[in-house]
Amino acid sequence: MEKQNFFVRLIKQREVSILIVFVALVIVTTMVQPTFFFSSDGWRALLLDPAIYVVLAIGEAVVIITKSVDLSVGSTMGLCAWAVGTAYLNWHDMPPALAFALGIGFGAFLGFVNGALVGIAKVPGMVITLGTMYIFRGIDILWAGSARINPKDFGDDFKNLGNSRLIPDWIIVGDVKMGSLPTLTLIAVIVLVIAAWYMRNIRTGRALYAIGSAPQAAELYGLPYRKLSFLAFVICGATAGMAGTMFAARYATIISTAGNGYEMQAIGAAVIGGVAIVGGSGTILGAAVGALLLTTINAALPILGLPSLWQKAVVGALIIGAIVLDRVLASRNERRLVAERMAS
Repeated sequence: MEKQNFFVRLIKQREVSILIVFVALVIVTTMVQPTFFFSSDGWRALLLDPAIYVVLAIGEAVVIITKSVDLSVGSTMGLCAWAVGTAYLNWHDMPPALAFALGIGFGAFLGFVNGALVGIAKVPGMVITLGTMYIFRGIDILWAGSARINPKDFGDDFKNLGNSRLIPDWIIVGDVKMGSLPTLTLIAVIVLVIAAWYMRNIRTGRALYAIGSAPQAAELYGLPYRKLSFLAFVICGATAGMAGTMFAARYATIISTAGNGYEMQAIGAAVIGGVAIVGGSGTILGAAVGALLLTTINAALPILGLPSLWQKAVVGALIIGAIVLDRVLASRNERRLVAERMAS
């Protein structure tokens, strides 16, 4: 009985349920097209393609947890990607570590701008970042114009990073190298572990949940609401900058529209992963598996014969369903707490 209850509680975890849907989607797609995922290129893409979205969703989740939203992450990502590419135009042999430091630092600065404007204007982050989304994109277009940064403009070490593997193939099934772990995927996993540990174990990480669930109570308790909100935007900007650097390494081609639409994917991944849009609850792991599911859906639905319009409709339905589910669960918990108080 105890094992059964544990199994039921496990299934009820949002992260586990998303992983079950992910596995089911992979199985169904494999039945239709056996070599789509289970080939060397398909398996590698299954691991590599979500990496950028995972990093972007992690930063977005931190902001949403504080009861806000950052709509500028796609523009931040694109602007940081162009900044890294421009740096390589001027220093062709720049070390990849320095490229990541540049992307993360520039992204953190743009997050600093967002956080400062939210604190000064004292208006919801959604309003401010709606404006900075267009401002950052406008700066990107003005800076880039109609130019393009091509693979030949990047250093070989940086380009190889986007398609290399740090961990060799230790599992081989037929011709499929199942053990391949791309470097960018490993970077995303490291970011995930650090962010999840920070939000769970560090005082400021737990305080971000507090200001999202009850801002006024958090301020009365002595938590610096505005400083913590500012910190969340800086973290989100830094992860967007890292995602922009990963984008540059992955595709080695950058234009002024890089990152368009990525903000909706990041928000959708966080919400589907169980990060409540009203703030105060959810996990970093949930946002990451939400990004994994969304990326796999976008890849698998064309194989299943759905046109692009329906692909977007499915993603939209998942987001709406996740929001409704969160609201239902929250109402159920409120009724349970009221019943327990009355019983006592």
